Amino acid sequence: MLLQFVKNWTLPLAMLMGVLVYFFFASFEFMNPVKPVARIMISWLTPFLIFSQLLLTFCKVEIKELSPRPWVGWLLLFQLVACLLTVGLVMCVPAGSYWRIVLEGIMVCFICPTATAAAVVTHKLGGSAAALTTYTLLSNVLAAVMVPILFPLVEVSEISFLVAFSRILGKVFPLLLMPFVVALLLRYYLPKVHSLLASCKDLAFYLWAAALIIVMGQTTESVVEGDTSLAQEFGIAVFALVSCCLQFFVGKRVGGMYSDRISGGQALGQKNTVLAIWMACTYLNPASPIAPGSYVLWQNSINSWQLWKKRTSK
Repeated sequence: MLLQFVKNWTLPLAMLMGVLVYFFFASFEFMNPVKPVARIMISWLTPFLIFSQLLLTFCKVEIKELSPRPWVGWLLLFQLVACLLTVGLVMCVPAGSYWRIVLEGIMVCFICPTATAAAVVTHKLGGSAAALTTYTLLSNVLAAVMVPILFPLVEVSEISFLVAFSRILGKVFPLLLMPFVVALLLRYYLPKVHSLLASCKDLAFYLWAAALIIVMGQTTESVVEGDTSLAQEFGIAVFALVSCCLQFFVGKRVGGMYSDRISGGQALGQKNTVLAIWMACTYLNPASPIAPGSYVLWQNSINSWQLWKKRTSK
């Protein structure tokens, strides 16, 4: 009974655990020496989790199934245009202002690729996991190309654009695309290892849940210890909710036009928020992670409601 409850409510429990872990570390003075070590571990653990989730996802990909559906192109176009429009608005707003922080956070929510666990959730909801995996791969390619170009324009620093571009490219591009290359190499040169990874049922989903604990802890830290006021944080969270609902809505409408409503909604709406928060923390304003951090809450609330609705309809 307890195990089934945990399986059904993995996402909300992971979010709650992340908040509790932060307050545990923050509440006791004897934990202070551990905090720097924990931050260093998280700085290494987060990219490792992102890489592992992508590798497990791409190991399940059958190359012959990677045939883009018409809705894939339309959603990639929407993702790109929405991000470019947001960047245009960011560049019209003074640096350091509240609205610039809001727009930077929303930009990350738009450009962030699809979550690695989205295929698992899509399968549970009855959608096409193969079509969604195709979109996941292509949205990672889009993010790997656009993030190094756009982030140096948005968050101006003392270093030149080319230096910033090369630094971000060196970290983001391998992280998002190397898992696919490794999966292909394992398929052809180490088929037993590939089969073992591909047979790990729902492991990417639970790795994502583990990453959620870390992400919610980081988000809680940004909210509690940041310079932004409670009203400003609430405003950022509201705009993140709007962007979340918009992307689920557009994804479902466009996917529904091609009889793939569930896959379209999950493809555009369910984001790799671990990656989003990591990118925002690393390259943008320190307050901008509040937007993708609150996006975690909104998208997983929507996912939990969809999974509950699916279970009750059986």
